[in-house]
Amino acid sequence: MNLSGHTALITGAGQGIGQACAEVFAERGARLILLDKNRETLPRVAEKIASQWGNVIARIIDLTHTAQLQRLIEEFKNEESIDILINNAGFDRPGVTAKIDKDAFNAVMGIHVGVPFLLIKWLLPEMCSAGWGRIINISSVYGILGAKGEAAYATAKYAVLGLTKTAAREGGTDGVTVNAIVPGLIRTPPIIKMSDKYKEPIIRETMLGRIGEPEEIARVVAFLASDDASFITGTTITVSGGWGV
Repeated sequence: MNLSGHTALITGAGQGIGQACAEVFAERGARLILLDKNRETLPRVAEKIASQWGNVIARIIDLTHTAQLQRLIEEFKNEESIDILINNAGFDRPGVTAKIDKDAFNAVMGIHVGVPFLLIKWLLPEMCSAGWGRIINISSVYGILGAKGEAAYATAKYAVLGLTKTAAREGGTDGVTVNAIVPGLIRTPPIIKMSDKYKEPIIRETMLGRIGEPEEIARVVAFLASDDASFITGTTITVSGGWGV
């Protein structure tokens, strides 16, 4: 699964799954473009990667600022070809359907669906022209099962799957694969902060009986980005330890 010669853009790369993807991709030879709005964590991730593997560009950006994001993508496209896209960035605004604020709902939809839509819109045509590309979108088990108190997050993560299948149909004949990962409970900063009373029931429902590690998601993402997965597109791969299967 050597990724030398490819350039991967990873959103939400400052921690958790995004950071793990950045490290796994760097180890396998990819050039990296890392985006995140966290001014503390992203520089540390980029410094670590640069010191061990090199070939990394990091930019602090709020991905929901569309005009700024578009200018940045055009700047990158003028410098090199981006042929791998990892749509990972996201956040949550918990709330039951009857009570969640519309602005909060739209904000969650914007980062989880709107931003991936725009990045695919801007990058898919060039991947198709080049005859090779990989797009991997990060969804969630909550997008499959739904979750009480997660009206926005669960809806957004389900919408990611529809976007994935649509883009896969649009890019397939030009050599571009588009797939989604459905993580379970993963040891990311938000999950580390989660109360045990919420984590323990999920762990009990997980066949492997434990929380997953970000690297366990990243390695599957790297597989989908490689030529080893050349005949896989339009699908979802659940990486949940058996939760929600």
